Amino acid sequence: MLNQFINNFKSIILATMDENNSPFNSYAPFIKYNNKYYVYLSDMAKHARNLKSNPKVSIFFIEDENNCENIFARKRVVFQANSSILQRGSEKFELILDKFEKLDEKTVKMTRKMNDFHLFELEVNYGEAVFGFGRAYNIGGKNFDELIQRDNQKGHTSK
Repeated sequence: MLNQFINNFKSIILATMDENNSPFNSYAPFIKYNNKYYVYLSDMAKHARNLKSNPKVSIFFIEDENNCENIFARKRVVFQANSSILQRGSEKFELILDKFEKLDEKTVKMTRKMNDFHLFELEVNYGEAVFGFGRAYNIGGKNFDELIQRDNQKGHTSK
């Protein structure tokens, strides 16, 4: 269920911390490879500058509100991750950029030559998922791809 949900997305919402230690949300196309997420960002983008100064990032996937069954219970997954920049020209850098080219060949071929673009590797260290009312999970497993029922979840209550 988790991977099937994430596989529907071509971009992710990123939450980073800015120079004033305030949250900043944006989005970027991504590639998932070997259980890590990759985004290709320009220094002109605030979230790239934020990641360079603070490697902590939150990655968010959320069901389109136009397609959801209930606006209060949209399916969503959030991961907490640490970012690092891949060395330009390294084997992994070239491999991941080749995968990005399949998303948009023209744009990636053009930006591949621009030195202000950086390939960030996002390594997940925690996650949560909600797939409807009363269906909230922690995400675990070696590859952070397993839904884990919450032990102390009592569910919703009323007066």
